[in-house]
Amino acid sequence: MPDIPEPAAAVRLENVRRMFRSGKRTITALDGITAAAAHGAVTGLIGPDGAGKTTLMRLVAGLLRVDAGRIEVLGIDVGRDPLAVQAQLGYMPQHFGLYEDLTVQENLNLYADLQGVPHADRKRRYSELLHMTGLGPFTARMAGRLSGGMKQKLGLACTLVQPPQLLLLDEPTVGVDPVSRRELWEIIGHLTREAHTTVLFSTAYLDEAERCDAVLLVHEGRLLGSGPPGTFTAEMTGRSFYATSGIGRRRLQERLAAVPGVIDAVIQGSHVRVVTAQATPPEPASLLADLPDLALIPTAPRFEDSFVARLRTRPVPPQMSSATAPVASGAQTPHADLRPRSKTDAGAVITVTHLTRRFGDFVAVDDVTFAVARGEIFGLLGANGAGKSTTFRMLCGLLPPTEGELRVSGFDLRTAAAPARGRIGYMAQKFSLYADLSVQQNLRFFSSAYHLHGAQQNVRIDWAIGEFDLANLLEASARDLPLGYKQRLALACALMHEPDILFLDEPTSGVDPLARREFWQRINALAESGVTVLVTTHFMEEAEYCDRLVIMAQGRVLTEGTPEAIKASARRTDHPDPTMEDAFIGVIEAASARAAA
Repeated sequence: MPDIPEPAAAVRLENVRRMFRSGKRTITALDGITAAAAHGAVTGLIGPDGAGKTTLMRLVAGLLRVDAGRIEVLGIDVGRDPLAVQAQLGYMPQHFGLYEDLTVQENLNLYADLQGVPHADRKRRYSELLHMTGLGPFTARMAGRLSGGMKQKLGLACTLVQPPQLLLLDEPTVGVDPVSRRELWEIIGHLTREAHTTVLFSTAYLDEAERCDAVLLVHEGRLLGSGPPGTFTAEMTGRSFYATSGIGRRRLQERLAAVPGVIDAVIQGSHVRVVTAQATPPEPASLLADLPDLALIPTAPRFEDSFVARLRTRPVPPQMSSATAPVASGAQTPHADLRPRSKTDAGAVITVTHLTRRFGDFVAVDDVTFAVARGEIFGLLGANGAGKSTTFRMLCGLLPPTEGELRVSGFDLRTAAAPARGRIGYMAQKFSLYADLSVQQNLRFFSSAYHLHGAQQNVRIDWAIGEFDLANLLEASARDLPLGYKQRLALACALMHEPDILFLDEPTSGVDPLARREFWQRINALAESGVTVLVTTHFMEEAEYCDRLVIMAQGRVLTEGTPEAIKASARRTDHPDPTMEDAFIGVIEAASARAAA
């Protein structure tokens, strides 16, 4: 029988089980979880999509009942008295219920009413919350007009109107830019230091795990490990390396991912970051004997290495078809059927010149200029509300520019938007397929929308089913798919007509690291076959896959260059190896300082 956690814990889970019925199937969401969260600490709930994180949060909050086991919160048995537990905690779910037609202040008032906060206490509490979240200057702004990061901070403020002893945060940083993520963590730090609030924080961003005092790693409803993040990281000592070779980082990543004994290989700047199964340093020749220039440089381990090592049993996820598996040197390039149908000039495939878009008096995109070459992965980075999605919509011909010139695959989008759209695949920031249609129906609908019919349509649908491993899910509604499979289906639909250009608007927001790796393996193969990719992302390590990128704020381009060059601009004597997130925050803060001056 598992050891029972220490009685001093704020949250105690003892052999917790929870199952759900889905049609004729019984799904085990949690399978015998025994764990604890300490008083006054931040405990991270870490795991891939479908691991059971949200179910566990709802059980702790008393919104669901366990099928077996016991949960104790702040000394109260949740099963016996869920209302007593709910009176002591604050819970911010993934989709917090802000009222977008109400102002910031009106949302606070509403939640104060719902939580029974005495009127005499409200002025002081509002002042604390508005100062802590930085929303003081925006009390009269409609919630619907706030940026994504500001909405999350308002949701947190509403959750905290009645000070809780325990705060449950279910993936609060999904889709939030790095500056806003850092601000949210500063708020959490303030709560634990000053108010001694206990925080249970679920996330799919593994860099956030390292900010927690302790983590619970769950997978398929089971607890794989628990403890301080540093203990997970220490397990990986001596197993992480930077690899370089003259064959190029994308092909090197493909080759290394297929090597026995390599459990992870991801692009990081001009290198490939490799994690090995054993701590014994490998000889480069033992990995890829046909690459005499292959070099390996040891680097410090990180929490994500441990996560991947525990979950990945072989370098290629079993869901992936042979078409996306890494290929040996000299083999046919994956996705060869997606090569552009017509020859593109060696010059830019996308040109944006002095692009401006106004909505009344508001300038969403302000004099933006850049160009993207054929087969290039080009990144648009920026804070929430920077104008990235507006730029995307104009490039897709969905929104006319106020000023400037846009050319895609040689077409002027002012005069030939329809033919340009026929060369573009688009994957939206939020799941944009038809939730009530099945997987099969979505594939048929979108192939028809791209003017595919008859034998050609059937060939492409069969390709999508095989390529994205959808055969067992054809009758499932899109709404019921796990997030990783929703992403696969959305990408399959975007590629149905074999586009020359692929637009990806925050495509992996909220997706776990294994699904993110699978996704980028596909995107890298597309770029190698000549497809041009334009991507926005808030996940800074994902920006490392880009050949070049721009960072935007308030509709303007602040900097442009390769990931390595942008990171180099943030290098300091006391910080010689900045991350992409360090560089991003530095660029944004420098621009804010110039604006303030």
